[in-house]
Amino acid sequence: MIARLIELERKFWHYVETDTPPPADGSASAEMALRALYPEDNGLTVDFSSHAGLAAAFIELKAVRQSIADKEKREAELKQMLQQAMGDASRAEFSSGYVSWRKAKDSIGLDVAQLLQDKPYLQAKYPLLKPGARRFLVN
Repeated sequence: MIARLIELERKFWHYVETDTPPPADGSASAEMALRALYPEDNGLTVDFSSHAGLAAAFIELKAVRQSIADKEKREAELKQMLQQAMGDASRAEFSSGYVSWRKAKDSIGLDVAQLLQDKPYLQAKYPLLKPGARRFLVN
């Protein structure tokens, strides 16, 4: 374990010394770093058609997303099957665990759209700028 940590530290320090960003690793911190490094796009298009590694990553990304969509559909089917069988029961037990299906407490919110319709001057008096973020879309 200590040897593994030493190796990771060595690799990290190499990135620092060579002023090279580490490769993306799928972690939340890598996601945040990429958003901080590239907060805005420049409007240009890059062509990765002849870059075998990136083209393969794109194809795999599309396949993974389809697999996730298929799994999510199956999850919804199974969940609904159990909910239908439960009816108005709060909990169902199985030999390997349980599921619960309970109503959350009611809460009171603020109808901002109606408030601004009734009192439009409030929008100018209390503006809140929400900065946009880049969206990663796959087609």
